[in-house]
Amino acid sequence: MIGDLMGEFPDEIERGKLINSGYEPRVLDELIYENMEDFGAVCIEGPKYCGKTWTARSLSNSEICLLDTEGAFQNQELARLSPHQALQGSHPRLIDEWQEVPSLWDAVRNAVDRSGKQDTFILTGSAVPRKAKPHHSGVGRIEKIRMRPMTLFEAGKSSGAVSLQALFDGQKPDGSPLAVTLENLCDFVIRGGWPAVQNMELRRASRLARSYVRQVSEDDLSRVDDVARDPQKISRLLHSLARNAEQSTTTKTMIRDMTANASNEALSKETVDDYLQALRRIFVIEEIPGWSPNLRSSIRINKRPKYHYVDPSLPAAILGATPQKLLGDLNAFGFLFECLCLRDLLVYAEVAEAQVRYYRDNTDLEVDAIIESYDGKWAALEIKLGHSQADLAANNLLRLKTKMEAAGTESPAFLAVVEGLGQSAYVRDDGVYVIPITCLAP
Repeated sequence: MIGDLMGEFPDEIERGKLINSGYEPRVLDELIYENMEDFGAVCIEGPKYCGKTWTARSLSNSEICLLDTEGAFQNQELARLSPHQALQGSHPRLIDEWQEVPSLWDAVRNAVDRSGKQDTFILTGSAVPRKAKPHHSGVGRIEKIRMRPMTLFEAGKSSGAVSLQALFDGQKPDGSPLAVTLENLCDFVIRGGWPAVQNMELRRASRLARSYVRQVSEDDLSRVDDVARDPQKISRLLHSLARNAEQSTTTKTMIRDMTANASNEALSKETVDDYLQALRRIFVIEEIPGWSPNLRSSIRINKRPKYHYVDPSLPAAILGATPQKLLGDLNAFGFLFECLCLRDLLVYAEVAEAQVRYYRDNTDLEVDAIIESYDGKWAALEIKLGHSQADLAANNLLRLKTKMEAAGTESPAFLAVVEGLGQSAYVRDDGVYVIPITCLAP
């Protein structure tokens, strides 16, 4: 099913010799190959455990791993002393965790230049180096692609009946989702999209997210740039971000959350900003920027970004969510469900070369997601856990449409309510689409 929707590689393209028999195709596979062909090299960035290396191996014919437990020291030493030697091997060549030796970036860029893109590379990285940065940006030679944990479609939990790209092309939504219950949605949120846990019992699968959060607090955030950071402060910041999930939160609010206990020391804005930047560098959080429809528009919008966890399992783990707790607190469940939907929308939008934003103006009109295509088309989406909220969400979307058209902005390609428990995808009488998340695909 996934392969059918993503399309097949041309006959002359031989998938990598390192491909593993258990590899499940990802929606980014074809985009990665196309960009490698167009640019010569691609850099797959994303959080640990999201499947970067597994995907890169399926498209590579040789590799060097800089964090290999058996050869890491030798590989890193070779890369530092002779980057050229580290690049030797059948192409496409995978350089896994390249950020451990940042000079490899420039070496790859030069190799692509010298060979006229005959030498091709895939770099993977779970952190952005802060020190010893490459000398060259890689523009025109190395294209960056963001990988996130698996979407519901990739995990086989969406029928794929409705394509985001097809909606932009003018197709109306029509089709049935995979039938799910509220308990199933709890599972999707708590389990998350980590490839390694998709077939595990939920009780065991949830350990990965809890371990992930603990590792971020105790090690990863200091290791990323060798700057010591207080694990307790990191933990309090992660909790604040989880508590305010999918909201445009000010640094002032985070500081208040982090110092609510009288025993907690005061924090400066600079400290919190530094911690946020470090979390972005290891791809744990992303900034969803505010959408501005027209540079000359008179509409005053909120430009403060929303902080989005890369996978809903992380805020769920931080908040101690269980299926029982989520079913007893549908408000919190709703925000975590929004995190899940945004994860999927970000992946589907990347395949379509589109950007995901959100909208909020000075009248407090707010829309959860604005997807803006590379050709200027835009769509507005509201995310709701249950179908009973569809009327309210549709009215909100129509208010935005009216306001944008009055301000001279092009009409949206479509308006849609993305919901958790819908029975089918259809078009309402007012023209707003209703699309269950379990039938959405790229």
